[in-house]
Amino acid sequence: MTDSVEPFWKNKSLTQMSRNEWESLCDGCGLCCLHKIEDEKSSLISYTDVACRLLDTQTCRCKKYTQRKKLVPDCVILKPKQVSEFKWLPKTCAYRLISEGKDLYSWHPLISGHQDSVHSAGVSIQNKVISERDAGDLEDHIINISEISHG
Repeated sequence: MTDSVEPFWKNKSLTQMSRNEWESLCDGCGLCCLHKIEDEKSSLISYTDVACRLLDTQTCRCKKYTQRKKLVPDCVILKPKQVSEFKWLPKTCAYRLISEGKDLYSWHPLISGHQDSVHSAGVSIQNKVISERDAGDLEDHIINISEISHG
């Protein structure tokens, strides 16, 4: 008889996770690294197809992850206690899913066992966005996030 052990994200809260567990929840979609515009009156968040200059748009990973806050002062560093405050996180984001008591999607690397499954599933921004260095006016780049990501 085999003991089946629940994966850590099913038996720990975000605040109980080790740093490695927390970091492994990131599926590498890159959506959080897109520039967003918030309407001051309605608080509605609009995504753009413009990525932070530090994002590698092929791998969907930050090129300077440990230095990102120093290099991009307005970079938002996700912390377990704050996840529920970040309403702009996509519905497919593992941090958001876990904080809402939901399970990960089958394409998530922790489920599939493959780091590129997020790209294969078409959920990432891989090759679908431009760098902020090439963008110009952000208002010209507003997109419907479901055009890029679907869960």
